[in-house]
Amino acid sequence: MTPQKDEMSFLDHLEELRWHLIRSTIAVLIVAVLAFIYKDYVFAIIFGPKEGDFFTYRMFCKLGQLFDYESVFCSQELPFTLQNRTMAGQFSAHIWTSIWTGVVIAFPYILYELWKFISPGLYENERKLASGFILIASALFFLGILFGYYLIAPLSISFLGSYTVSDEVINQIDLSSYVSIVRSSVISCGLVFELPIVVYFLTKLGLLTPSFMRKYRRHALVIILIVSAIITPPDVTSQIIVTIPILILYEVSIFISKYVIKKEEKRKKSEL
Repeated sequence: MTPQKDEMSFLDHLEELRWHLIRSTIAVLIVAVLAFIYKDYVFAIIFGPKEGDFFTYRMFCKLGQLFDYESVFCSQELPFTLQNRTMAGQFSAHIWTSIWTGVVIAFPYILYELWKFISPGLYENERKLASGFILIASALFFLGILFGYYLIAPLSISFLGSYTVSDEVINQIDLSSYVSIVRSSVISCGLVFELPIVVYFLTKLGLLTPSFMRKYRRHALVIILIVSAIITPPDVTSQIIVTIPILILYEVSIFISKYVIKKEEKRKKSEL
């Protein structure tokens, strides 16, 4: 630790944290304003999974044709329309979509500010990992975002938008409900893909070990299945699609935890 940080009082740390939060908020607001101005581009992306010719539907359609199976994804149009039933509905959707767009795009900078706050309490060699940490955490987050956008959101929209209890009922989906499905699918996947980073820090803090993760692998599988059921529509195919990458991330996290433990042991031996 640096002497300057050691001498800082609790209130000084709070003041420093406040400025990190302020800079992060400003970054989010700047991107949110741009997203608000260029709403046509933002909502074109959000409404993408509503179109019958979306990339994911075409991919599953071709996959079905490959196995000589008539896929429901080959339909050129999803059987529902969007509507707005409140006076401020569209404006509210515009505002909140812009804010969440700011959070997603500014995520690497938010991580940078977070790292600047916690790095003074780390060792010199750990502070050198800052660029790598921000790069890997951002890459995992955006990989999760793409996974949610191109797989979870389309599967959820296709299943829920076409589900009917009777031909007497027409699906007219409220705008806020549709945007909520896309947002929750995308952001939840982005956060789930941060699992290796969480495991890294928990191992550094001594709260997690590779042996613990191996021992409770079956319990983790149950939790993963529950998470998959929460962020996907209630059909087996979607849950399997989500479960597989999370299981892979869990196994990768075990190796990360093992690597951290070995590094700590080498550091302690070198100090002795």
